Amino acid sequence: MMKLAERYGDRPLEELGPVFQRILQNGINDYFRRSKVRNLWTTLLSAFSPNNDDEGGDPIEAIGAESDSSFFAAPHKQEEQRQTLGVIEEEIAKLPPRQREAFLMRYWEEMDIAETAVAMGCSEGSVKTHCSRATHTLAAALRARGIEP
Repeated sequence: MMKLAERYGDRPLEELGPVFQRILQNGINDYFRRSKVRNLWTTLLSAFSPNNDDEGGDPIEAIGAESDSSFFAAPHKQEEQRQTLGVIEEEIAKLPPRQREAFLMRYWEEMDIAETAVAMGCSEGSVKTHCSRATHTLAAALRARGIEP
């Protein structure tokens, strides 16, 4: 409703219904698109979490905390996680700088599109493009190396 009022308040009343429907549909599509991408990376990285309680913590930090502790339940699992995390880090490092920057801000730092655009000094559309290209590139690279979410 706020987008409609802010951007289309000067339009005739009969145009507002279809415009509102389009704004609403785009918002719903954006939400589910973002959720799908975020869930892909959350699912992939949650496999590394030492305990699967839904605290919403950072899986990268959880791996570090687990390796610092003296508790080693399954050394082969820890080694597998370490190797997979290393592959992910390698593939992220191979991304072009702007894609890597956008990807890390959006999915590691959990910044929204507007915040990321300001931090990167570009438009929101550029942030979306960089993130999309980065996630597709990373997914293909990880799949090629035998890592599936």
